[in-house]
Amino acid sequence: MKKLFLTSSFIDVYKYFKSFVGNTKGKTITFIPTASVKEEYTGYVDNDRKAFEELGVIIDELDISNTSKNKIEETIQKNDFIYISGGNTFYLLQELKVSGSDEIIRNEIKKGKPYVGASAGSIILSKNIQFVEKMDDKSKAEKLVNYDALNLVDFYTLPHHTNEPFKQIVEEIITDYNNKINLLPISNTEAILVSGGTTEIVGTK
Repeated sequence: MKKLFLTSSFIDVYKYFKSFVGNTKGKTITFIPTASVKEEYTGYVDNDRKAFEELGVIIDELDISNTSKNKIEETIQKNDFIYISGGNTFYLLQELKVSGSDEIIRNEIKKGKPYVGASAGSIILSKNIQFVEKMDDKSKAEKLVNYDALNLVDFYTLPHHTNEPFKQIVEEIITDYNNKINLLPISNTEAILVSGGTTEIVGTK
């Protein structure tokens, strides 16, 4: 049964995580910050790291862009949870495909391992990520030949709804895609919880 906790900003909604997965103290998480590697500002990754520490979760950091597939698989399989940070969604998808992490993560999620996404980490569970091309710079992923993503949900998470500095861009994406794909816009203070076949949004705008 899939257990997905999809956010724009984990630190703003982490209080809901404990009730979603149960006891967190002493649990381990594969913490993947790769999406932020090409970004100038990465404070949001530090904030999410602090939130997990606050929950008593032991962090096992893994940059999939410079780690072997065997090591990636071993790390993801041994830990209790998977987390993928925000950053550049196109670069993230490129590195997931190049490293083979996409299949490893997909398999672990299908087996029921809880997954936490923040912004880019939430977007990549959709079928395709082209809808966020106004939000992220595609040129940072020069090796990415198509935008097909992990395809683990039947909706398209659109983070940072009503939040600066993405407020205007998010509204433009909604205008462009609202009647074409199943967009699910969430603010920084909301989270999408997927448990098996059930999807709900918690928090407030």
